[in-house]
Amino acid sequence: MNTVNMLRLVALAAIWGGSFLFMRIAAPVLGPAVLIEYRVLFAALFLAGVSWVLHRRGKGTSLDLRQHWKHYLVLGFFNSALPFLLFAFAARTLSASVLSVLNATAPMFGALVGAVWARQAVSPRAALGLVLGTVGVGLLVGFDHVSERPGAMVAIVAALVAAFCYSIASQYAKSAKAVAPFANAHGSMWAATLFVIPALPFFPSPGEPTAGIWAAVLALGVVCSGIAYILYFKLIEEVGTTSALTVTFLNPMFGILWGAIFLHEVIGWHTLLGSSIVLVGTALVTGFVPSFLRAPAAQAK
Repeated sequence: MNTVNMLRLVALAAIWGGSFLFMRIAAPVLGPAVLIEYRVLFAALFLAGVSWVLHRRGKGTSLDLRQHWKHYLVLGFFNSALPFLLFAFAARTLSASVLSVLNATAPMFGALVGAVWARQAVSPRAALGLVLGTVGVGLLVGFDHVSERPGAMVAIVAALVAAFCYSIASQYAKSAKAVAPFANAHGSMWAATLFVIPALPFFPSPGEPTAGIWAAVLALGVVCSGIAYILYFKLIEEVGTTSALTVTFLNPMFGILWGAIFLHEVIGWHTLLGSSIVLVGTALVTGFVPSFLRAPAAQAK
């Protein structure tokens, strides 16, 4: 991975880690449904603008709705609408740092979904990773003061279900017909916009948004969804899915950092230890090995 792609990776982790900060700021005021409707709508409009610019430059960005509309609906529901709603619901109670670590469990759920999908047994290494991930989550939320808040356990379950949704979306995307990465992002955001609308009457805004709240919403839509997707799919194009997956290990670090700096969230021993165990478990499940360890291992063979 060259310097430019490494910078892309770090920028993406910082952006996605910041998404939990923005949700923590805006969700208690706007409510989960209104917040996420704005998020996916702003992202869809931003990507539509990018698509128009690319089209003007002669680069194909067609959604080809007649052929792929069902694909966008499935991807929009499991990769955006439902997990975004669940994380926004959880953000009313949980801290940004806890949310970011719970999000990092997605690859572990992915291993289980993939095993069921392919009808293959989970390897001993992956099984150990799943156990470690469970222990890490338990340690993280069990010793964190946010777990004592009313509704905290429901919020934790909601965040874990959101991570599970991402694993379903990733498995579906692998088996679906090939669709251009940018079209996946663009089309799925419009689909998510439609899916969130029915939830609006059930989760009205409990408060009046301030300028700061609107800034958080705009950042969620344009930066954390629109720009982040462009960076992510560019990484996949440049370095492949496996290397792009390393963003999963960096997201919690930035989520914890932003929560501590901007929301004054306390970083306790349980936060650092629980997060580390979750990340080790995720690495075992995904089979991820850092490049500096892969080289010596290859030479030893």
